[in-house]
Amino acid sequence: MHMRRPASTTLAVLATAALLTMSGCSSSSDGADEPEGAPSSASSDRAAGRTGAEPLKPLPSAVPADLKRYYEQKLSWRDCGSDGFQCAKMKAPLDYDDPDPAKDVELAVARKKASGKGKPIGSLLVNPGGPGGSAVDYVQQAAAVGYPPPVRRAYDLVGLDPRGVARSEPVRCLTDKQMDSYTQTDQTPDDQRENAELVSAYKKFAEGCEKRAGDLLGHLSTVEAARDMDVLRALLGDKKLNYVGASYGTYLGAFYAGLYPQRSGRLVLDGAMDPSLSMLRLNRDQTGGFETAFKAFAKDCIGRSDCPLGKKSTKDAGSRLSAFFEKTDAKPLPTGETRELTESQATTGVIRAMYDESSWPQLRDALTTAMDGNGADLLALADEYYERGPDGHYGNIMFANPAVNCLDLPAAFSSPEEAKKAVPSFEKTSPVFGRGFAWAALNCAYWPEKATGKPRSIDAKGADPILVIGTTRDPATPYAWAQGLAGQLDSARLLTYEGDGHTAYLRGGACINDTVDRYLLRGEAPKQDKKCS
Repeated sequence: MHMRRPASTTLAVLATAALLTMSGCSSSSDGADEPEGAPSSASSDRAAGRTGAEPLKPLPSAVPADLKRYYEQKLSWRDCGSDGFQCAKMKAPLDYDDPDPAKDVELAVARKKASGKGKPIGSLLVNPGGPGGSAVDYVQQAAAVGYPPPVRRAYDLVGLDPRGVARSEPVRCLTDKQMDSYTQTDQTPDDQRENAELVSAYKKFAEGCEKRAGDLLGHLSTVEAARDMDVLRALLGDKKLNYVGASYGTYLGAFYAGLYPQRSGRLVLDGAMDPSLSMLRLNRDQTGGFETAFKAFAKDCIGRSDCPLGKKSTKDAGSRLSAFFEKTDAKPLPTGETRELTESQATTGVIRAMYDESSWPQLRDALTTAMDGNGADLLALADEYYERGPDGHYGNIMFANPAVNCLDLPAAFSSPEEAKKAVPSFEKTSPVFGRGFAWAALNCAYWPEKATGKPRSIDAKGADPILVIGTTRDPATPYAWAQGLAGQLDSARLLTYEGDGHTAYLRGGACINDTVDRYLLRGEAPKQDKKCS
């Protein structure tokens, strides 16, 4: 699963390979034939929150003696960037079960002090998702332009890059040149040779991570990142954690609430994930989410004069896009540079535009140009998704993403044979994206570290009210996931945005924003579940 924020859009990325982000909606066997925005069968009973996953148990409230040195360290803040931002480094144990000062990890923190004249409410941690998105980068963007002035006046906005991410001992797995090759790998193998090439790419990626990351690779789980957040909470002087997490950030926030319910303050979980689901279910659900988003795009597109996918129907538009992918698979498109546009990159470019309906005009133009034989614009969308800069350098997100995902949950498949067998169910969920998503879910099968996590149900009994937000046509974190998480959390209120795109706060209109702001500023959660459109 993966989420991030290029420009103003929070993304999510699942344990996919040379492709995706964290997708989402209902799978073929779990509600794929229900109306758009309807709950899947696994989470239709919002109040009961039934799940077969093992419950997550809270940690003891007292800080263990061997961890006190971390909870009592002093942060040394320095000015960084502009506009009054401050940065610091925080120590955390590599292994919370066996803390060794010689193996400590150093984590990057940034903050913007509250701009109001009175005493601030406290700190507000933010996380943009991923896993692998930089919270340090995000808090600087959010503090500078994104969050409403009343929130900025009331809170110190704080970003903590999770371990292995961005400025916090970042994981790297491949060189930039190797990553270029990896992103071109065919993720819809047509024969045994292409099958073997895909498996080889996954293995080389995993081997590169193991070689470069060492011991750190086994300690990048969400549970450990949540424990890091509790250390930071204490160092900031807050009795409770106030937090806004988007996409994967909701997974991180939910685990924090489950581990530390008594220390959970005002938590906003926007574009929610369901921690009780398996990796296979998450990947297949996300496949359906992108299909739902594509249908919304196609419906808008076919009514316009410049639509490159025809004017007949959303089904026909999907068939035309699939035909374009197949054509590109057979013969990659020139782009005006040394790299060609392969089918995998073309698919990634389309997926990138599904995160926010404001990207739909750009996608129409890119597809028009590509269908005329020039793949440059679609490649640019794929590069944005992969965080590949104009200089050819890749950011850290595509390395950190599987490093976290493959620890958090057992792999969806253990062999190419299992992935191939699952292709029909994925294709039933999404005729356009299903095949690629099924094969992308194979990557954790070759991970050098055994998963330390598993599906968990989280009730966080004793926590203050928690605001869970779901968007009905969210491509990356299906609405059913928000229902599932809200059904588990004992104190949750479900806030629904009936609309398109990934996440809702700051992009879903006044109803969503006012509800979140009222909760953050006054602690007033809706008395019951609420819908906005």
